[in-house]
Amino acid sequence: MNKNWFVIVNPTSGNGKFLKKLNFIKKQFQKNNIDITMVITKYIHHEKTLVQQAIIDGFTKFISVGGDGTLHHIINGIMQQNIVKTSEIKVAVIPVGTGNDWVKTYKISKKIEKAILIIKKENIIYQDIGKIKILHNNKIEYFNNLAGIGFDGFVVKRISSYKKLGAIAYLLGGLTSFFTYKKYILNVDIGSNKIKSKIFMISIGICKYSGGGMQLTDYKNHQNGLFDITLIKNITLKKVLLNIKKLYNGKIINLKEVENIKVENIKIKAYNNQLPYIQADGELLGKGSCEINIIKNAVQFVVPNIKI
Repeated sequence: MNKNWFVIVNPTSGNGKFLKKLNFIKKQFQKNNIDITMVITKYIHHEKTLVQQAIIDGFTKFISVGGDGTLHHIINGIMQQNIVKTSEIKVAVIPVGTGNDWVKTYKISKKIEKAILIIKKENIIYQDIGKIKILHNNKIEYFNNLAGIGFDGFVVKRISSYKKLGAIAYLLGGLTSFFTYKKYILNVDIGSNKIKSKIFMISIGICKYSGGGMQLTDYKNHQNGLFDITLIKNITLKKVLLNIKKLYNGKIINLKEVENIKVENIKIKAYNNQLPYIQADGELLGKGSCEINIIKNAVQFVVPNIKI
């Protein structure tokens, strides 16, 4: 077993500006006597291949240097291998992306030197991971933060070209998407609840933040084996505009249009070729019917030793 940290660096994160900081990152590792093996991704989704080869080579400790997308693909590399139990693998993050929503739950600093000190202390928690199966092609994808069906996925598709704007991209993309988005008739099985209705959006959360700092679910716990689900059947643009502040302080869940449910799994079936977009951790996965299940305490994450 290799005891070094395997560091995966995404050169496109943070609009590529972080490359100027790469030498500083290396010096901080040296300063803190942290032994690393560093690689830079060369193409989209390269993280997954790098992780799986590293596991074959004996690595069980990984550092994501990038944004939410980089971490998402690293987690998928871990979850889609069967050489090592996923719960024996540690993951740490140096956030240099534009969104960086996952780190907000754990209060991981965006300052590189502070993020590396967290890694040095190596305080770990076990976190739940979500598993999505898209039914028409049996594609499997995992997520560590939040998945979205319907409007959420539609927005991610629209903003792919201007994500570089960071958190404001999600807000602007959401507001402008109202004019072209059409609700889908969906059959939704949430635990013992069965719903058939026009659905605006379904958010399936593990951690607290998404969409550049929005709080769209009734977040309770990242390791209780339950999804925090927000279901919205109908809401107007006017209602959203009047409640923008609530998107960020978590009070949006108290609106009468919003239903909050906590379950281990959810199944979503689309009708009449009205296929909703599916996103996870800000990454567009496709569209269609899907099943989503939670895997309890699936991966170790290195986080500050603070109350969340």
